[in-house]
Amino acid sequence: MNEKDKKITQENFESTYEDEIEVARIDKFVCDEMARQIHRYIKAMKGSKHIMLKFEESIAPLSVAEKEEVIAKYIDLNRKAISGLDFKIVLARAMANYCDTFAYLVHLVNDKRRMVFYLNRIKDKYLQFHEVFEENGHFGMKDYKGRVLITPRYDFLRTCYVYVDDLKSLPVIAQKEGKMGLIMPDGFDTVVADFLYDDISLRDEYPYFEAVKEGQEGYIDSEGRFIGKVQQ
Repeated sequence: MNEKDKKITQENFESTYEDEIEVARIDKFVCDEMARQIHRYIKAMKGSKHIMLKFEESIAPLSVAEKEEVIAKYIDLNRKAISGLDFKIVLARAMANYCDTFAYLVHLVNDKRRMVFYLNRIKDKYLQFHEVFEENGHFGMKDYKGRVLITPRYDFLRTCYVYVDDLKSLPVIAQKEGKMGLIMPDGFDTVVADFLYDDISLRDEYPYFEAVKEGQEGYIDSEGRFIGKVQQ
């Protein structure tokens, strides 16, 4: 007997048919909880109210699907944001927001099939980690689907690219032939700053990169230009 011919009963209705409205609402409430987690992380770890508020303002006009994507990317680049986070608690809170009665909340939480379905759904949506890989002694980067973001042609990659408060990703620090530069993880190895530097490190504020070039210390701006430090 195929699924179409299966007899519908009170007992098998919920296990056979997914409630699209329920899924959409719980997705929305999970998204709200994950956004609050980012809020708490920024507040606790970054200590910048400006960045915290800027992040919230940036995602406010987005759809749920767009927010999920942004939050997943933020988590990928700031993995400590979910350190110690129990997704079962996130899901229980989302379900509590969805339910009209405590009795129905208890029913949902005790439904093992539903809990597994939603927990897997949460992890699929929010745990989308990139990874550095090695090929023939050189390093590249792939996204969570295995798509190549940076081709394996570099001696070193520092996976420190992070989202700043306008949600634009920063370049990756890379090394090639003994010199360091900045490239975008865009699948094209777009060079932001040429490989001319003896050292590049990340800062918490703009300009986001501190660099040393031919013995001179300075910064690299968003256009890839080197700005020497003013000597006191």
